[in-house]
Amino acid sequence: MSQGGVETFHENGKWFNRVEGERGVLGPYTSRSEAEGAGREEARRRRREHVVLDEGGNVSERHPYGEDPRDARR
Repeated sequence: MSQGGVETFHENGKWFNRVEGERGVLGPYTSRSEAEGAGREEARRRRREHVVLDEGGNVSERHPYGEDPRDARR
């Protein structure tokens, strides 16, 4: 995940969001959809990547909402 990126994840039957480099989590949310929406908005606000993990902890989606770090290498 990019620095300060937002990750939506499932744990103990509930959905949460966390921000890389910060303590704590946002949530719990009653559904994956609700958690994804909140995570997406937080990532947009911070202009960072939003990563969604499935219930098994695997990356199922990635959405960049900031500058593409690959652009800095040009």
